[in-house]
Amino acid sequence: MKRLLGWELLTILVVCLTTGNIQARENENRNSAPPNILLILADDLGIGDVGCYHADSKIPTPHIDRLAAEGMRFTHAYSAAAVCVPSRYGLLTGRYPFRGAPLRWRESPTIADGRMTLASLLRDHGYRTACVGKWHCGFEGGVKDQDRPLRGGPLDRGFDHFFGQHGSLDQPPYFYIRDRMALQPATLPTSGSQEERHSIIYQGKFWREGKIAPNFRHEEVLDRYTEEALASLRHLHGVDGEQPFFLYFALTAPHGPWLPNEDFQGRSDIGPLGDFVMHVDHVVGRMLNMLDELGIAENTLVMLSSDNGPLWFEPDVEKYGHDSSGGFRGRKGDIWEGGIRMPLIARWPRKVEPGATSGQLCGLVDLLATFADLLDADLPAKAGIDSYSFLPALLGEASEESLRESMVLQSLGPKDLALRDGPWKFIPWRGGGGFLPKPNRVTPSPGEPIGQLYHLENDPAEKSNLYGEHPEIVTRMSTMLERYRASSQTRP
Repeated sequence: MKRLLGWELLTILVVCLTTGNIQARENENRNSAPPNILLILADDLGIGDVGCYHADSKIPTPHIDRLAAEGMRFTHAYSAAAVCVPSRYGLLTGRYPFRGAPLRWRESPTIADGRMTLASLLRDHGYRTACVGKWHCGFEGGVKDQDRPLRGGPLDRGFDHFFGQHGSLDQPPYFYIRDRMALQPATLPTSGSQEERHSIIYQGKFWREGKIAPNFRHEEVLDRYTEEALASLRHLHGVDGEQPFFLYFALTAPHGPWLPNEDFQGRSDIGPLGDFVMHVDHVVGRMLNMLDELGIAENTLVMLSSDNGPLWFEPDVEKYGHDSSGGFRGRKGDIWEGGIRMPLIARWPRKVEPGATSGQLCGLVDLLATFADLLDADLPAKAGIDSYSFLPALLGEASEESLRESMVLQSLGPKDLALRDGPWKFIPWRGGGGFLPKPNRVTPSPGEPIGQLYHLENDPAEKSNLYGEHPEIVTRMSTMLERYRASSQTRP
């Protein structure tokens, strides 16, 4: 055997050390690289529909439950509003929706041109961006003329690609949009469907009368968007595996019409809504499986939430023994917790502790600041002015103190505001503020409290109105709410 000379041994040692350092740096870069982001936003999914949030749910949701078991579940997360349009405005802009009012989504974009969004923030930091599903933030001039490019939508608000529709699945005209163009204009008449109407209008197979495109079938929409979202994952990863991506998958379900495909019809114990939620859960499972198949699950932050509460009423609870609001009061449209407290789940392997829960006060309006924090980016003064990062909570670095002072909540319109501050919730009127059942506001009798005050730690179901017992808290929170209404249009 040849004996190595001293200089040869030294050369080998240097080469080994250099190679090891290069490999270590590559591993460090991979671990510190910005993650891909998959944001799944369900439509009208109640916190009580999901097993990991509500043990008494009669709807099996194994894939969403798996996501929670592998990530973190937030227990005090709120939508920006209790209905679709303002909720999505707050999610995408990091601004309370009352600041953008009036949100005339049928006539014009709700998000002002040049306003920073989740997509534009991430695209400016090297992300490829795509949106699939329900937009519901408006286009310039609306969507009456479907032969022209539709501007002011996703491609003009930070997304590189879009496939979806302009509004909810029960709102005509019914047609698909790819990027800025309609695949086929809505030229055929369709009658409103009310087959198998459940206990009240807007439930069951309900949609409004209007025009429909020849290639649009309500029953096929959820699966069509799922296939598009899966194709987007493959494309976004395949173009350049080193470039991170952001996919915003905005489902049209389980918002009505309740149209589970044949594989899920009759599978739940609570009728078509339960079947449809099971279909949604299956879609989530397919997305997670695709991340595994592509080998990118380890560096993908997956977040799942809902835009507002469920459309499920007391007769439904009594008939099926299932509470879509999970024991909270109210439903979609209401200022009560059932209308605005959302499931929010985040999974990021090796970064987020599996099976963790967080009681931090946060909301969908906070995603902009959280993503900026993740990128170590400073937001401009006028961007996301109501957004606070909950990244420390996500990474398990937050103290027991809340990362937020308080949060403004909205039921329907810009005047329908309430305030959450610590355990307290202040509502300056009586009633739920929603659109069903009516009246949404109640005139108090002489001597009765004119507003509502609840201590949510002691009374999460909002049964005991403490408005008359704590006038000092009512005064303080009323002043805080007015301060928010009149606050500056820049970040504090």
